[in-house]
Amino acid sequence: MATKNVIPNYINGAWVASTASETLPVVNPATQETIAEVPLSPAADIVTAAKAAAVAFPEWRRVPAIDRVQYMFKLKQLYEANKDELARICTEEAGKTYGESIGELQRGLENIETACGIPTLMQGYNNEDIARGIDEHMIRQPIGVTGMVAPFNFPAMIPLWFLPYAMASGNCMIVKPSEKCPRTQQRLFELIDEMDLPPGVLQMVNGGKESVDTMLDHPTIRSISMVGSTPAAEYIYQRAAKNGKRAQCQGGAKNPAVIMPDADMDKTVEIIADSAFGCAGQRCLALSVVITVGEAGEAFRERFCDVAAKRTVGYGLDEGVEMGAIISHESKDRIEGLIAKGEAEGAKVLVDGRGKLVEGYEKGSFLFPTVLDNVHPDSTIARTELFGPVLALMHADTLDEAIALVNDREYGNMACIFTSSGIDARKFRYEAYAGNIGINVGVAAPMAQYPFSGWKRSFFGDLHAQSQHSVEFFTETKVIVERWPKEWHRKF
Repeated sequence: MATKNVIPNYINGAWVASTASETLPVVNPATQETIAEVPLSPAADIVTAAKAAAVAFPEWRRVPAIDRVQYMFKLKQLYEANKDELARICTEEAGKTYGESIGELQRGLENIETACGIPTLMQGYNNEDIARGIDEHMIRQPIGVTGMVAPFNFPAMIPLWFLPYAMASGNCMIVKPSEKCPRTQQRLFELIDEMDLPPGVLQMVNGGKESVDTMLDHPTIRSISMVGSTPAAEYIYQRAAKNGKRAQCQGGAKNPAVIMPDADMDKTVEIIADSAFGCAGQRCLALSVVITVGEAGEAFRERFCDVAAKRTVGYGLDEGVEMGAIISHESKDRIEGLIAKGEAEGAKVLVDGRGKLVEGYEKGSFLFPTVLDNVHPDSTIARTELFGPVLALMHADTLDEAIALVNDREYGNMACIFTSSGIDARKFRYEAYAGNIGINVGVAAPMAQYPFSGWKRSFFGDLHAQSQHSVEFFTETKVIVERWPKEWHRKF
C-alpha cells in the first residue's frame, strides 16, 4: 500500500502510481479540508488494467465456483472487521453521518453474502430427451472483463452491487471510483489485496471522463455497470451499446410519496423526514415530492414542517447529528438556485434551509432541510432531481389524481404510498409507474436478494443490480443440443 497523499491505482495485484499529470483534491464537505489527491488517470492506465484482466480471465474462469466464493467469505470477514474504519472514511469524504455510513456498509455486506450463493445462482438447466434421443442443456459462463463506474453518494455500497457477483461468476472487474469519494474504495481494495486473489481479477483505476470513455471504447471490456445522474447514465448506456457492450446504468430520480387521509400521520411524518433528509437527500431513493390526498394535506404539513425545522445538522462524525453536509459548495449552490427558481415559479417556502451555518464548521457545505408548498406539477422544481434535502408538497383530491401525478414524470425509480387501506395500497402498487414501490415505507431499497429496479429514465438497460439480475448480467447462456446415436459409438 502506498502512503503518498495521491491515491494510487490497484493494477495487476499491486499498488501503482497513476501516470496522470493532473489530480483533483478530495475534500471533506463538512470541514473543507483537503484529505487526499485523486489522479485523473489517462487512457493508458485503463489499457494496462484491461490487459492484466485479459491475461487473468482464462485461468480465473476455470476456478470452480465453490472455490471462487471462498474469496467472498474472506472478504466478508475482512469487511466486518474493518467496518468502523470504513464508515469513518466514508463519512469524511461523502459528508453523511456515521450511522448512515454504517447502514451503507451493511447493505454492501449483504451483497457479498448473497454472492456467496453463486454455485447455486449460476446453475443452468437441462432436459433429457427434449426430442427422441436428444438431450438439451443450458449453462452459464462468465462474459470476461467487466467495468464499473461508481458514484460519490454511496462509495462503499454501490460498487458491491456489482463486484461480488462479477467476480464470483468468474469475471474480472475494473472499478473506477468517484473522483469525489475515492478513499473508501481505496480502503476496500486494501482489504481485497489481503485476500491473495490472482493478479488482474479485481482492479481499481482512479480517473474522470477520459478513464470512463476508455472503458466504454476498449474492446476487451465486455460490459459496464454504473450509478449516477440520468444524463451520465444515458451517455454511458448509448456509448456502451454503440460499442457492443452490455450496460446496466442506474440514473436519477424524483421520487414521490402519496399520503392518504387514513395514514398514521405521526409515523408517516417520521418516515418521510428520514427519507427526504437522510444522507442530506443525496440518494436516488430519497423522497423529494409528497402528494397529499384530501384532508391529509393540513395534518401532514404542520407536523412535517416542525420536524424538518428541528433536524440537527452538522459534521457526521459528531454525536447527535441527524444530517450531514452536501458533497460540495458547487452542489449546494446549484440546489439553492433551484429553490429560488421554485419560489419564482410560485412555490411557498415553509421551511428555509438556506444561509445557515454550523458552529465550528462555518466553511462546510451545509444546506438545512427545506420544505416548499404549493409546488406546481409542471414547475422546474417539481421535475428536476435536486439531490439535496428539499421536499416539494403537492395536493390531490383523489387517489386516482395522485397516481396520475406520480406517473406523469420522466423518472421511475421509486414511488411510495402511506395508508391504512389494503385496497388503496394494492391499487397504487398495481398502477404506479416505478420500479421500486414502498407501502408505508419511505426508502424502498431492495434487499440484496432482489434486483434494484428502476423504470423510465431512472434506468438504462435490461438487467438491474443485485441478486439474480447481476448473475444473469455477468454471464452468457450457452445451449448444448446433443445426440449420441448407437451406430456412432466407437467400438474397441
